[in-house]
Amino acid sequence: MTAISAIRPSASVPASPFDPDDPQAFRHRFSKVNGIRMHYVDEGSGPLVILLHGFPYLWYMWRLQIPALVAAGYRVLAPDLRGFGQTEKPEALEAYDMLQAVGDIVGLMKAQRETSAVLVGHDLGAWVAYMAAQLRPDLFSRLAILNTPVPPRGPSKPSVGWAKLAKQGVQIHHSYFQERDTPDRELAHDTRKSLRSIFYSVSGSPDDCWNPIVPMGTRLLDTMPEPDTFPDWLSDRALDHYVAEYERTGFTGALNYYRCRDRNWELTPFLDGSAVRQPSLFIGGAYDPLMLLAREGYETLETHMPGLRRKVLLEGIGHDAPEEAPEAVNAELLAFLAPGH
Repeated sequence: MTAISAIRPSASVPASPFDPDDPQAFRHRFSKVNGIRMHYVDEGSGPLVILLHGFPYLWYMWRLQIPALVAAGYRVLAPDLRGFGQTEKPEALEAYDMLQAVGDIVGLMKAQRETSAVLVGHDLGAWVAYMAAQLRPDLFSRLAILNTPVPPRGPSKPSVGWAKLAKQGVQIHHSYFQERDTPDRELAHDTRKSLRSIFYSVSGSPDDCWNPIVPMGTRLLDTMPEPDTFPDWLSDRALDHYVAEYERTGFTGALNYYRCRDRNWELTPFLDGSAVRQPSLFIGGAYDPLMLLAREGYETLETHMPGLRRKVLLEGIGHDAPEEAPEAVNAELLAFLAPGH
């Protein structure tokens, strides 16, 4: 039998006003899935929606979506992906390829005895959700991806494209993350400064949009200034939670997903020409600096997602739509999930 444990305060404790920025306001559980111990938040009852976070985020990035989905009659699972937060962090690099990540989500469903779910993925979580929808259309009935218009499998592995950029004297963060240890140490040197700088720079808040294409040899944080005052869409309490978790875990598990980019390509020749045919939704930010790399992918989503019902770019919003614009994201998700849509 799969072990499941809860870490929620006793029902005998007097209820306090619900604060979504308080991680303990949610019901936390652990299950053994796909050979790892996975942490996830489990709230509500009804049709299942699984929320998959991006980098450098956690399950916690969905804290403003979970109550809205539960109130609308859905059961929500929001896991920490392997290598993140309270979920186990395998040592082996190959433990972070997309097949393992999909296996985790399938295992989580099995542990819940659930046989159908809607997947919602942001950034890295969008890659996992997209692959899961391709591999297990019998389990995943709908797909919503946020901020990252995931492309189909390309004709060559990602490092070929990075090498072409290098010949032009530039790089992107995906290629920088291929280095072992250097990015890990850079981000962990001052975790609070790193997260403040990243969250701010990729958001829609700066006057000048961050450019993800930088000269070769440039460290990530050299291009991401830390703001004097952080915008009010991320509270001090929320930032404190992110910082505490990444101070405890470091960044290596999260970065290992990027180090498996070529491996993912090598493992999936059978996906050449495949399409996601389930009803799908894309929500992005019109001010997302990473759209500089993904604009063509956004424009051509319908070619490999023929079930796409709607794609929208939210004005003034950057790469963190769930936290920057929770009401707009919630409205889009609930409309997409509504019966008959």
